[in-house]
Amino acid sequence: MEWLNYHHLLYFWTVARTGSISAASKELRLASPTISNQIRKLEDDLGEELLRRSGRKLVLTDMGRIAMRYAEEIFSLGQEFTSTMKERPTGRPVRFCVGIADVLPKIVAFRLIEPALHLRTPIHLICREDRPDHLLADLAVHDVDVVLSDAPASPSANIRAFNHLLGACGVTFFAPKQFAFLKKGFPRSLDGAPFLLPLGNTALRRDLDEWFHSHNLRPAVMGEFADLALLRIFAEEAFGAFAVPAAMEEQMRRAGFHRIGGTRAITVSFYAITVERQVRHPAVVAVCDTARDAMLRVNGGKQPLKRKSRRG
Repeated sequence: MEWLNYHHLLYFWTVARTGSISAASKELRLASPTISNQIRKLEDDLGEELLRRSGRKLVLTDMGRIAMRYAEEIFSLGQEFTSTMKERPTGRPVRFCVGIADVLPKIVAFRLIEPALHLRTPIHLICREDRPDHLLADLAVHDVDVVLSDAPASPSANIRAFNHLLGACGVTFFAPKQFAFLKKGFPRSLDGAPFLLPLGNTALRRDLDEWFHSHNLRPAVMGEFADLALLRIFAEEAFGAFAVPAAMEEQMRRAGFHRIGGTRAITVSFYAITVERQVRHPAVVAVCDTARDAMLRVNGGKQPLKRKSRRG
């Protein structure tokens, strides 16, 4: 592999930008012959003439104009890199790659991410949805900036991770209008009633099973779903009642579902998982700092959100 001498490129770029070797000499604080020699070495390495004298001026050749465009991009990126490291804003959007656990409801993920899109600094958002263990592996190698999940990173994940609790809420039960009568006598009304459940590998499903058992309830399970969006379609077609985090209550009401009851005995928590204890990425800071106002207006504000970090 042939390596570009960036010092030589810098001298060429400065001469082309300032218009003369003498002006570049003053800016770079180098002797004019030194700059001339270094540019000639760059031309020799590239096998192309970049600058040509026209009268008393130096002008770019055709290849010189191409080299100038690359130099502008290279040094612009270099300045941006320095600014980013020093946490100074730049005009270019900041990359924000979010890993979203596949068990996390889409509307919850959106509500969590949304504050980052209203920052003064432009954000280039990238969302990846996958199993939590896969996303944590991506987090460990910095392929994602944060993982959003309904469960903290387990110590068995064997990565250096910190769990930032964004908030928690209870669970609300909904049903299509055909089963709105289940509201009467809730929760006993759920015994034998058609019900749609999340898959058994989710925290919500485990908590629901335990809650049903504690109340001696045996709903008629009509289906189990990995995707809440698909579960909702079956609910719209009147296949049964279902339960969602209370954070989704407003959305379910707008969709035409009837609230039949709720419980705080089941708590659904939401976490931002990072590889740093003190979050520095501006978008991750926005997610963590504004989770309450932007996402969880639940229980009439009776259940406050906390922000804390725990080592995974």
